[in-house]
Amino acid sequence: MRPLSQLNIAQSAIISAIEADESLFNRLSALGFRVGKTIRIIRRANFNGPLQVRLGTTDVILRHTDAARIQVNLNEH
Repeated sequence: MRPLSQLNIAQSAIISAIEADESLFNRLSALGFRVGKTIRIIRRANFNGPLQVRLGTTDVILRHTDAARIQVNLNEH
């Protein structure tokens, strides 16, 4: 397992845990972040800026600190 924030561009992984307080957890859940879902890094901003990630057909912009709270396992497919 590793934080989503450490993935490279175009790398995909499967969400294995979300380690966040209740409000962030609820916000991420509403956006479709759930354990077992595949997620892909589309773009990264410089200097630990936001990440653009794709869940299915939905693109979401995440703060680097929020992405660090999402644990993933690399998708080997």
